Amino acid sequence: MLRSVLIANRGEIAVRIAATCRRLGIRTVAVFSDADAGAMHVAACDEAVRIGPAAAAESYLRGEAIIAAALAAGAEAIHPGYGFLSENAGFAEAVGAAGLVWIGPPSGAIRAMGLKDAAKARMEAAGVPIVPGWHGAEQDARFLAGCAAEIGFPVLIKARAGGGGKGMRLVERAADFAEALESAAREAASSFGDGAVLVEKYVATPRHVEVQVFADAHGNAVHLFERDCSLQRRHQKVIEEAPAPGMTPEMRAEMGAAAVRAAQAVGYVGAGTVEFIADASEGLRPDRFYFMEMNTRLQVEHPVTEAVCGVDLVEWQLRVASGEPLPRAQAALGLDGWAVEARLYAEDAAAGFLPATGRLRRLRLPSSVRVDAGVREGDTVTPHYDPMIAKLIAHAPTREAAFAQLAAALDTVEAAGCVVNAGFLARLLRHGDVAAGRVDTGLIARAGAALADDPAPAPLDWALAAAAALDLGACGDVQSGDVWSARDGWRAWGRALAAAEFDGGAVRLHREGPAWACETPAGPVTATLLAFGDGAWSAAVEGRAQRATAVREGLAVDVFRAGRAHRFRLTDPLAGFVEAASASGDVRAPMPGLVKAVHVAAGDAVAQGDRVATLEAMKMEHALRAPLAGVVARLDVAPGDLVEDGALLATIEAV
Repeated sequence: MLRSVLIANRGEIAVRIAATCRRLGIRTVAVFSDADAGAMHVAACDEAVRIGPAAAAESYLRGEAIIAAALAAGAEAIHPGYGFLSENAGFAEAVGAAGLVWIGPPSGAIRAMGLKDAAKARMEAAGVPIVPGWHGAEQDARFLAGCAAEIGFPVLIKARAGGGGKGMRLVERAADFAEALESAAREAASSFGDGAVLVEKYVATPRHVEVQVFADAHGNAVHLFERDCSLQRRHQKVIEEAPAPGMTPEMRAEMGAAAVRAAQAVGYVGAGTVEFIADASEGLRPDRFYFMEMNTRLQVEHPVTEAVCGVDLVEWQLRVASGEPLPRAQAALGLDGWAVEARLYAEDAAAGFLPATGRLRRLRLPSSVRVDAGVREGDTVTPHYDPMIAKLIAHAPTREAAFAQLAAALDTVEAAGCVVNAGFLARLLRHGDVAAGRVDTGLIARAGAALADDPAPAPLDWALAAAAALDLGACGDVQSGDVWSARDGWRAWGRALAAAEFDGGAVRLHREGPAWACETPAGPVTATLLAFGDGAWSAAVEGRAQRATAVREGLAVDVFRAGRAHRFRLTDPLAGFVEAASASGDVRAPMPGLVKAVHVAAGDAVAQGDRVATLEAMKMEHALRAPLAGVVARLDVAPGDLVEDGALLATIEAV
């Protein structure tokens, strides 16, 4: 067994790998950028080495710096995790050339599966079914448009390199193809250094089903059954489960065998995932699934496979890299119950899933399910890396029980200082079609606002926000209503009032015995509010009590109650003295990022909705469009500029 491993990654996967290494007695070395000097993964390892500035291109993507760190720290091996350099064949070869063990597949297998067009040709030769489409080298825009027309719309444009939904666009009309191709190619080039794409037929009722495979250097290869990753937004996975709902024994056997053939066709060693698209228009059928790609690394969603198979896939990776045979043969592998994983992200679901940034001044994650976290309370989510907070994984005897357990766990998440998607995930898990197993990759887009929009705060939420803002928990004996010892503005005549002014309206409170009578923008409520410290409250209305959390920092107040999170902002008393910029024609950055392209010039006439600029943030491209028709009166950015959240990029003047 290896004695020391450098983990060439960050966040939750680095913490996850370190945990298995610690259990096996393996010394770990972390690497970190300037932005991650105090990060959770650094604290999780025995030693840490700085490798560069915050930008990934200057740190986590610098293979030579990582290898130098491993040699300096005396590590025997490098585990790449996923993302960054995990599927870089050149880096894998450089690791071996430096005398280090690469905890991953051979570079030849990475290359064979790294370009989707070549991989599909190889899979077709190995008898693995593929999606109809253009997978060749020709990249002329007119030629590709002709291929799309021949295939028939809708089609998918996909980057031939990489994964994770980057460089992927769904095109439903011929008129939209050119713009989608340009955007996909640019994002692919930025993410993977390769702007080439392929064009495929879009399956109308698609299910994303993938198979975990594992092979050793002794000729053994197995599959650890399937995962369903159909619940996606922007072609990125949101919820993953194992096994797949509606899977038949016949299709499981056929798909598993096809996945093993795919791995063997490229001489695979280690952990990998073969991804298939299944046409679910008539349910899952063994003759209607097609190879999409193979991820030559460990997957983000590997914990659900670990749960239902009772294995530690990182341990398997370490043992195979040490030269050992696979711990189990195919006949010894079976399924136990159901597992489901949710990806908790710093993102605003109601704003089109825009990534969010900020300091997590409060972060409380559930103890009732497995949590693979990459950040802690007090950490800052920056624009430099993927905005994942944690993965939450539930395992139960049945699918219904696992989904209910995970939804209940998400209800307890408390994150203040940065918008997270916990409420969206809980609603998704409870959606009727999801609960019934009727899942496909378009479900989230179809459900739209019903999933994304958080319900408006109730009167009790407003009351709790006011209680936290006014620090009522510090007011003497708030429970008994003893006005003589309470510092709450009591006076000898009239009614003692307290008030909190928020941007959305005022909350006015007065005591009625042990309770507070509150007038709020959402209506009146009379509640007994008991404070217990650390933001914890008990809120009782008409004899029914429930737990809640209400915390204030500066002008922000966050309330967590009944599985919902609401953010309030106290009115800034100095706001009237600050000149407000007219936003009617302003184009502003919705988050910090890099300006990848500017599509207009000063003086240009634009229509409402025209692209003004393209911003790259959190590894995704975001089109910024004109809010109204007019003329570009002001243009403040150029390609390559780094901009802050809210920065003014351009102003459109109505004509």
